[in-house]
Amino acid sequence: MEKVWLKNYEPGVPHNITYPRIPLHGFLEEAAAKYPETTATIFPGRFGDDTRLSYRQLNELSNRLANAFLDMGVAKGDRVALLLPNCPQFVIAYYAALKAGATVVASNPLYSPRELEFQLKDAGAQTIVVLSVFYRKVAELRERAGLKNIIVTSIKEHLPFVSRTLFTLARDKKEGHRVSIAGDRYARLLSGILARYPAQPPPVKVEADDVALFQYTGGTTGTPKAAVATHFNLVANTLQLKAWRPDMKVAGEITLGVMPMFHVYGMLTVLSLSVCVASPMVLLPRFEIEHVLKAIDKYHPTVFPGVPTMYVAINNYPGVGKYNLRSIRACISGAAPLPLEVQQRFEELTGARLSEGYGLSEAPTATHCNPLHGLRKTGTIGLPMPDVEAKIVDLESGEKEMPTGEPGELVIRGPQVMKGYWNRPEETARALRGGWLYTGDIAKVDQDGFFSIVDRKKEMIIAGGYNIYPREIEEVLYEHPKVKEAVAIGIRDPYRGETVKGFIVLKEGETATEEEIISFCQANLARYKVPRFIEFRKELPKTVVGKVLRRVLIEEERAKQK
Repeated sequence: MEKVWLKNYEPGVPHNITYPRIPLHGFLEEAAAKYPETTATIFPGRFGDDTRLSYRQLNELSNRLANAFLDMGVAKGDRVALLLPNCPQFVIAYYAALKAGATVVASNPLYSPRELEFQLKDAGAQTIVVLSVFYRKVAELRERAGLKNIIVTSIKEHLPFVSRTLFTLARDKKEGHRVSIAGDRYARLLSGILARYPAQPPPVKVEADDVALFQYTGGTTGTPKAAVATHFNLVANTLQLKAWRPDMKVAGEITLGVMPMFHVYGMLTVLSLSVCVASPMVLLPRFEIEHVLKAIDKYHPTVFPGVPTMYVAINNYPGVGKYNLRSIRACISGAAPLPLEVQQRFEELTGARLSEGYGLSEAPTATHCNPLHGLRKTGTIGLPMPDVEAKIVDLESGEKEMPTGEPGELVIRGPQVMKGYWNRPEETARALRGGWLYTGDIAKVDQDGFFSIVDRKKEMIIAGGYNIYPREIEEVLYEHPKVKEAVAIGIRDPYRGETVKGFIVLKEGETATEEEIISFCQANLARYKVPRFIEFRKELPKTVVGKVLRRVLIEEERAKQK
């Protein structure tokens, strides 16, 4: 297979990389040894203040927590869940779990209790580090999920951690009273743990081929499952990302960390890459446009990984001219197509280079990207990264390579491709065939080696950078006592890229409103998965064997939006 794309690499990007056989946290230990006093994390406060950790402090704190994990009975290969937004505690707990030889299960804080319970049980996680505002949710499902250790921290804590009273963790907004862990023998405060355990490295030998991460994804079926990534997979992709920017400066970049690190995209482009080049990351728990603009103006980040909705929000913010955004030099956009007008406007505002890339949880995280300073092709996902092979195969057998310009399924292989799906041998066999990862995305490649996504073989919805799987929504809709049949699809949205619409057939004699159905979904789904629109129908389009023709509904909606 001829790698025609190599001729379009920008100068300085290598065709191949030599990957060290180290655990992922080796990057942190190296940064702490070479640049001990360089800032690792900046956590802005609401009133212009901030909290900072150096690489020495970050390494020592992660050692302390790793030793605590071992003392709690966490053994090599055990799963440790993190229910945290972007904050210093996420970084500490992430590297602590890796140093203890555990596998990280990073959970979305927006998950409903049922979604979180499924993930914890499926992964077999018995230890969780949780933000205090989510403690009640975790405590309620602790017994059902089989949790043995709950470590609680508050986003208001300022490092270095000190002991806090057990009775002032957080205020439950619904109940109006303070949440206490005083009576919970399974729960402990992170601040107290870090004060008690030693800072020396834990006595665990972690190898490159050990499992580092369970990244949950719907894959090609819509059923949530864990893509299993080894330390080597994550080290390789980190170095591929670094190589893609030959002008990247060690200890000389500042990354805007607003992409959530509980997802592998933020985990690699914000966390791992920053640590690899020993540079600060400005951690923001969520995307709030004014706080993001203030952080850029104050901290002068040079790197801003994001999704199109973030760049759209900045482009259209009425007061954007009040903020100095000119420090930003490099931005990679992922998760959804990047419109040309969004790219051009953002580059005018900032002077940065904004390029579209592509990746998936099964190859955490990036496999393709447009060059930042070389030839870029709008509407494409760019070129395969160093050591990534890619081709387009026919949709029927998956074995015949398609001619240039002809659509088919995108398949890839490279050092970052997952080990497989956790406890899903059949789905692993479907996704990994003959050394290739079958992505489920329909794509094509041009004569210069630039790949374009044409459609999704899988029926995933991508809204605001979040992956949403119709089956999860449909299962909740079917639980409503008035619903007879239900189907969910993604429809175009000018801001989120896509949003969710549900189609419902009610049971005989029942009546319901759109608001009633949406309210039911809000109680059982993460906010970003809740349908924005509900349409009631007498019947749904189906095949002769009774399968709902989702594509017919999608085509109907597209026709309306023309």
